[in-house]
Amino acid sequence: MALASALLIAGCDSGGPKFKNVDMTGADYAKGFALTDHTGKARTLADFHGKVAVVFFGYTRCPDVCPTTMVELKEVMRKLGPDADRVQVLFITLDPERDTQQVLAQYVPAFDPRFLGLYGDSATTLKTAKDFKVFYEKRPAASGDSYTVDHTAASYVFDPAGKLRLYAKQDMLSTTLADDIRTLLKESGR
Repeated sequence: MALASALLIAGCDSGGPKFKNVDMTGADYAKGFALTDHTGKARTLADFHGKVAVVFFGYTRCPDVCPTTMVELKEVMRKLGPDADRVQVLFITLDPERDTQQVLAQYVPAFDPRFLGLYGDSATTLKTAKDFKVFYEKRPAASGDSYTVDHTAASYVFDPAGKLRLYAKQDMLSTTLADDIRTLLKESGR
């Protein structure tokens, strides 16, 4: 009986790569975006074909998760060494009212000059977040007219063919993502 169970379990193995982050292969959402980068260039996911794309949603005035994630993504790039040239980190703002092109141009490359900040108008931001199943909500500050933005704190990882493959939780990036990216790069045969 134990042998039959073991064979049954082994038969369920797809034989695909084993990831440390959540495998999203075959997910039917997060198929792309149409935004503008911090240099003013219109961008879609297809622009990064041939690279692993790591997409993180946040905002520049975020007091904790966003800068921490960006530092961790910088560390992932360091761990990748020369393979980092085959990776594109994309920071999509959830606060387009304050995160202008100029603000993103100062904030995002400060973590790594290869990183790109992306933005759209409020309607485009909402559509993109919905397409990626990203939660975000403005929260008024205790005083004044300021606000914070509660949001999903994870990164989406696309393989070099532009397919969603991984959901990387914020607390695991620096310890697991470099290995998973190497697996995706090897899988792509490059």
